Amino acid sequence: MVLGPEAFEELLAGFHAMDEHFRTAAPEVNVPLLMGLINVWNVNFLEAETHAVLPYSQYLHRFPAYLQQLTMESNGKSVRWDGSPVTTETGEIFWGEPGTNGQHAFYQLIHQGTRIIPADFIAFADPAHPLKDGEQDVHELFLANFFAQTKALAFGKTADEVRAEGTEGSLVAAREFSGDRPTTSIMAPALTPGVLGQLIALYEHITFVQGAVWGINSFDQWGVELGKQLAKGLAPAVAGDEDAIAAEDSSTAALIRYYREHRSV
Repeated sequence: MVLGPEAFEELLAGFHAMDEHFRTAAPEVNVPLLMGLINVWNVNFLEAETHAVLPYSQYLHRFPAYLQQLTMESNGKSVRWDGSPVTTETGEIFWGEPGTNGQHAFYQLIHQGTRIIPADFIAFADPAHPLKDGEQDVHELFLANFFAQTKALAFGKTADEVRAEGTEGSLVAAREFSGDRPTTSIMAPALTPGVLGQLIALYEHITFVQGAVWGINSFDQWGVELGKQLAKGLAPAVAGDEDAIAAEDSSTAALIRYYREHRSV
């Protein structure tokens, strides 16, 4: 809203454009359909449990957190539409950070860890702000890192390549990369309100596709509702009603008593 009604209209147009693409595009070029099916493959056949979203834009630093809410609340289910239990894994643990942060933090695990972690890399040809003199080289180096990470995850580095660099002994295995790590690269000309709308709608439709394949209802959130209901029932105990505290299970009662004894207000 800070950017004005024109930007908001552009955001809505981005939503609509992706909605129409999902509704009308042929399956072989339908991006949300293909990405949703790939995610199902990663979960149910590659046994991936988490999914990293790595935007190379500081303006999207909260986008992974938004996707946590979207995907985990929608597809964190263990029963189908008809009430029968699912027979496969469902849902993914979404997480992530801007790529420049992640490269010096958790990329090591994605590259050489024992877990398969599918990752979506997001970048833009132009930065969100005008470049000053001399900054173009910095921007291109920034994008070179984006391209390099996906290339490294795809193709890795063989032991022979490591030895060719003069490395010997036990260090060879430590510097070898298996590659074949699943990634998806998403690029757009620039991060505009319209492109942001397309990104949001893209992941909404991906989430729907996964839920449809798993046969679950992606549109309820009873796990959240249970916590709300219990919170209302616990209010008297938290307020100090000893009978209410005594009626709780031992763990909850002990936690409430600790709170009551150590609070400063």
